Amino acid sequence: MTERGSLPLVAVYADESCLGNGREGENPGGAAGLIELRGRRGNVIRRDYWVSEPATTNNHMALRSAIEAFRILSGKQRRCAVVFTSDSRYLVDGITSWVHDWARRGWRRKTGPIENSELWLELMDVARPHLLEFRWVRGHAGHPQNEWANLLAIRAAREQTSSGGAVESGFDAWFATAVGVGDTTPPDPSPDPANFKPMPALPVVSKGRLLL
Repeated sequence: MTERGSLPLVAVYADESCLGNGREGENPGGAAGLIELRGRRGNVIRRDYWVSEPATTNNHMALRSAIEAFRILSGKQRRCAVVFTSDSRYLVDGITSWVHDWARRGWRRKTGPIENSELWLELMDVARPHLLEFRWVRGHAGHPQNEWANLLAIRAAREQTSSGGAVESGFDAWFATAVGVGDTTPPDPSPDPANFKPMPALPVVSKGRLLL
């Protein structure tokens, strides 16, 4: 059995919110996600998570949405094959492309300092043990799991709360209500292991320098 086939396949749908993003003053934000995996009986097991910060940006919280997910998945030194879906181009393009360019340049970019560099390094550290596939989805387009993650993130930003890890998901109850008012877009099915396409391994970076 290949390494990919021996690891549990997990789907994560994440989103972020910053109330007043770009405005002057302290803008509260939230980051959240929905974790899905297949149970032994073929059922879908769902868990929610969310975090918040009192003064932040959308890009900052997009990174937090991924960091928190991989912290949860890495509990007890677990390794997973992860299909991570987000509507943040900043996150998806960054983790699939930009970090490799930055690492080759000694963790620098041509136009100046790297925004949120400490968070990028933290994300690479917690995500590296897993096999990864990142996917982008258009936000606010009726994608059920993305819409649910967005609701969690907005609530976390407004209430400044944290789930303290993975908790029982409210997705099923919310989706049943959404269907009742005419939103019948079906949830994404569980990822098919045969279609899982892991991206190249993340570079190993320490104190801004690429370790060869």
